[in-house]
Amino acid sequence: MFDDTMHKMVMSEDGSYTAYSKEYEEHYHSTRDGALFESLVKHVEPAFALKAQHAEITILDICFGLGFNTLATIYYHKKNALSSKLNIFSPELDASLVKSLTNFVYPKEFDELKEILFALVENGLYSDSTLHVELFLGDAREYIKSFAPKMFDVVYQDAFSPSANPALWTKEYFGDIKNIIKEDGVLTTYSMALPVRLALYENGFLLYLNSGDGFRDATVASLQEIEGFKNVDMEHKIKCNPHVKSPRD
Repeated sequence: MFDDTMHKMVMSEDGSYTAYSKEYEEHYHSTRDGALFESLVKHVEPAFALKAQHAEITILDICFGLGFNTLATIYYHKKNALSSKLNIFSPELDASLVKSLTNFVYPKEFDELKEILFALVENGLYSDSTLHVELFLGDAREYIKSFAPKMFDVVYQDAFSPSANPALWTKEYFGDIKNIIKEDGVLTTYSMALPVRLALYENGFLLYLNSGDGFRDATVASLQEIEGFKNVDMEHKIKCNPHVKSPRD
């Protein structure tokens, strides 16, 4: 059965289920935005708006959790009949949660992806001619240090909040992300917090607003200028908030 000792399954606004973590005292997704909808509009769609034309796309999904970002990426890729080779790498600390995901109630959009999910739960790996997914059970900070420089086109920054999981939001953490993201890579995150944006900015990232109908604003970051998103004037924000500091290890 689904791991209900440390998690409680909760229906979100779009009709898809998310879970509440008793350990971190947070939901895995915004119940207001909806679990599937949030994954699509805050991560998958902005990423593919910028990378859909690439012949190969390599994504780092921080953290796997219930698997929504990874599964929503594959769903979007298949639905839009994209021809690119897709590589996804995702760390997850909670092994007992992963083991129980075969009993989680996923949206119907994921019905055709159950084989992929089951392979990840069982072996931590799924691979075919167009898709390669690796699920790593362990510490994300150590995991990201194992990759070659400039490997990733996209990073989904979707850890629990800075107050609940501060280690995955610090200036030093984003420095490690900078090392493994390509010069034209993009990072997506639900966070709008100025300290988080400052940690990215101090590592050379440019910040952009991800806004749209039916969801709360989110953030896109890139080491190079991108089109299609409104630039965030970080110098002005720093000037207006001189006492704000980025999170540190």
